[in-house]
Amino acid sequence: MSRSRYPPFDLSQVKTYSLKGRPSKVSVEAFARPPRARARFGEFLDALPDFLGARDLRQVVAAIVEARRLDRPVILGMGAHVIKVGLQPVVNHWLESGVVTAVAMNGAGIVHDFEIAYAGFTSEDVDEALGEGTFGMAEETGRLINQAIAEGRALGFGLGRAIGAFLNRLKPPHLDLSILATADRLDLPATVHVAVGTDIVHMHPLASGADIGESTHRDFRILTSVVADLDGGGVYLNVGSAVVLPEVFLKAVTLVKNRGQQLSGLTTVNLDFVQHYRPLTNVVRRPVKGVGKGYALTGHHEILLPLLAFAIEDARS
Repeated sequence: MSRSRYPPFDLSQVKTYSLKGRPSKVSVEAFARPPRARARFGEFLDALPDFLGARDLRQVVAAIVEARRLDRPVILGMGAHVIKVGLQPVVNHWLESGVVTAVAMNGAGIVHDFEIAYAGFTSEDVDEALGEGTFGMAEETGRLINQAIAEGRALGFGLGRAIGAFLNRLKPPHLDLSILATADRLDLPATVHVAVGTDIVHMHPLASGADIGESTHRDFRILTSVVADLDGGGVYLNVGSAVVLPEVFLKAVTLVKNRGQQLSGLTTVNLDFVQHYRPLTNVVRRPVKGVGKGYALTGHHEILLPLLAFAIEDARS
């Protein structure tokens, strides 16, 4: 039997050191604490371990509270899924209590925000309706939203304010749940960023590319002005938009930097149940390079947003 040219490595001369003096990333002081019966929410937060996502959650809460203390904006950029999982009351509470100072949403957001306010329900069965050619053909949704956009454009409104002001005049049964109506009532920026052809209201006979285009471009310029005000410690939250809002936010940041502002102290956060390339790149990483910090919190919107809301409320009390 032939010998190997590589005998087992000799371990007898290996150098070691005392564990007591070694720097370590994990220590028992940062461990979670078990729950106790009838504990308060603040105790739950205090009991979280001081690692990874739990640490990031605390830092995001602190950044939001500090931004408002400094009178800097907190912008909520949101996909329509936030509405479809019943979080309008949470968002409206943030607007009413001054936690969030501006909202940006995609085109689907106005559809679901409007239908909830107008009818108390939303989100049709696409699979079933598509086969019959009836998907997105609800008459009231298409007619009234396009009417609101046209009327708003004539008044010089952006798309978000056009829908919010229309709903406040219409006074539908569930007006209190509309994010856009709440923002309009509070005179807070609520912008809508549309890709033409992506939303069911673009299929309605009343849809006007001129009205939609001019209104959403006005909203882009309004959002850019709010982004400029983030300089000095503001916060941008991207919740559930994988493409449109991260791209819009990056362009707004570019315009602001083109005017010489560096957005110092900026905090950006992406909250989603799956982390995608564009939010991680265009929200979490690029805009804060050299000036601030970005975070990625992963979880279901219907759990993560109420958790964040309660944590902010606890920190402000």
